[in-house]
Amino acid sequence: MAITDLVRRTQCRPVEGQEFEDVCRLRYDSYRREGALLQDAPKRFSDRFDDEPNTRIFGLFLDGRLASSIRIHHVSRETPDHPSLHVFPEYLRPLLDEGRVLIDNTRFVVDFDASRSHPKLPYVTVRLVYMAGAWFQADIVLAAVRTEHQAFYRRLSGHREVCPARPYPMLAKPISLMALNYKEERARLERRHGFIASSHEERRAFFQGMISRNPIDAGMVA
Repeated sequence: MAITDLVRRTQCRPVEGQEFEDVCRLRYDSYRREGALLQDAPKRFSDRFDDEPNTRIFGLFLDGRLASSIRIHHVSRETPDHPSLHVFPEYLRPLLDEGRVLIDNTRFVVDFDASRSHPKLPYVTVRLVYMAGAWFQADIVLAAVRTEHQAFYRRLSGHREVCPARPYPMLAKPISLMALNYKEERARLERRHGFIASSHEERRAFFQGMISRNPIDAGMVA
């Protein structure tokens, strides 16, 4: 199945209530399968950033079942707090002091069975990151990932490593930081990967109401 077809088939929405609890369990199951959890990790895998006003947690559903999830952080000088800031402050703090707008994603997990049935599901999931970049007119899109996952972002969008892997809270494996100059690369990225492009209405449905300090997407790019 082509990625664009999978985008149309997938239902995506912010999660709350029982759907959020299902996401927490999916996080636990996914990280446990990869050996990425600390020994005492809670089965309800959550942290304080789930409740921050500059954060939104999404679930993607196939045939009514949770298939993947990702957490999006809109980061600016006025809304600086996000997980990566506490791990990579020497890189991120100067960007925020300059007034840069960042999008970070964390807790990117895919159900094992769904990934086997739909190998392109990670691409559909991470599409939300670039949609957030467009909505918030971000300068930079970040990815805090394990070293072995860098190739995915490098091939897809041209992310580059800006901080080598180091210990990361609540996880047993070290995490590196990658960055993409989204403002410069957006047009190229959407030409190369048509499935990443989105409409103003679609972005508004996902991100309206999320805290923001800067003028948001005026729909100039459909």
